[in-house]
Amino acid sequence: MATAGREFFTVKTVSDALAGFRPSHRAPAETVALAQAGGRVPTAAIAARAALPGFDRSSVDGYAVRARDTFGASEGIPAYLRVTGAVRMGASAQDEVVGQTAVAVPTGGMLPPGADAVVMIEHSQEAMPGTVEVVRPVAPGENVVRSDEDAAPGATLVSPGRPLRAQDVAMLAAAGVSEIAVHAAPQVTILATGDEVVTPDTPALAPGQVRDALSASIGVLIHEAGGLPVSAAIVPDDRDQLRDALAEAVTTSDFVVICAGSSVGGRDETAAAVASLPDSEIWCHGLAIKPGKPTLLARSGEIPIIGLPGNPRSALVIFRTIGMPLLRRVGGWSVDPRPGSIRARLSRDLPSAAGRLDVVQVRLRDDEAEPIFGPSALLSVLTAADGYVIVEEDANGLSAGDAVNVIPYG
Repeated sequence: MATAGREFFTVKTVSDALAGFRPSHRAPAETVALAQAGGRVPTAAIAARAALPGFDRSSVDGYAVRARDTFGASEGIPAYLRVTGAVRMGASAQDEVVGQTAVAVPTGGMLPPGADAVVMIEHSQEAMPGTVEVVRPVAPGENVVRSDEDAAPGATLVSPGRPLRAQDVAMLAAAGVSEIAVHAAPQVTILATGDEVVTPDTPALAPGQVRDALSASIGVLIHEAGGLPVSAAIVPDDRDQLRDALAEAVTTSDFVVICAGSSVGGRDETAAAVASLPDSEIWCHGLAIKPGKPTLLARSGEIPIIGLPGNPRSALVIFRTIGMPLLRRVGGWSVDPRPGSIRARLSRDLPSAAGRLDVVQVRLRDDEAEPIFGPSALLSVLTAADGYVIVEEDANGLSAGDAVNVIPYG
């Protein structure tokens, strides 16, 4: 029969734990160079100081024109335009486009004054020196990226709560951001407990001894969740020694992991030691999960403490299921990482040309994938996306309602 006060109490479900155990502590802020910011979590939103890209520019190689000068153009009846100049990359456009004229422009080049569209070079040919033949009309704004199409002044470039992805870093670089305030990697103290536990480098085990298999393996998961593991000395099954080790850990760490010692056996002192800490609360001692029932979730102040079962498989299951989401929250995350792929249904038809593999950016809304379209020059298409869908080469497009695999960005 269990001693009074040592039975499992406040047993919770895993969903209760994920939703309800939410200490407010967050890792402190630090400023890093943008080149080192990938995967880090911003502490605050960053807004564009100016419009991006900052000038109207061409999204294709071709000719800047007045769209109305191309209306009605076809292979049989082309429009003839006089070429009056060319735009140089990295320079202001000097040649104005007037009636029945065109200015050569490269991809990314500034749209010259007077022009409102660009004819792709594939839809034109030189009829004679100084004259271009246009065989397909363009609409106003076609093949043009507006000066504020990526971001208007004051628009949010990145938000807190989500790690920076490659496209977020690209957007910040384009906006002239060279350094950013992010949450520091949470410092996580790992306390291995038990009279029988010895370090992994122990050459020969005495009868009854076991090597510490958890500190290093939990440390791998801590790294994966964005933390920095700090292994303390192995603590024997002594309430006072464990309390002292915990008292030090909660003052120097953002998160504390106790390996073993969380069950209800007579030698296990974890719950009592945690309860003796100042401003402590044991949120649950036991989870409705197999393996891993003897799990302890607690806090001292707002520093979270997780007590893991001694069985390595149980401990790793629990830390993946509960510990990593909790640690990410301490590191500033407010979103959950997405799995390797997500099954969703298209919100609209997705046209595609047979023989071409299309990679289409999508925004996820519950179980629906909403395609996001825009010129390839726009970083904002990428930063708005939750992932992408691949339309295979042998497909002629996909229909609204079709099931697709969304590859998430994380």
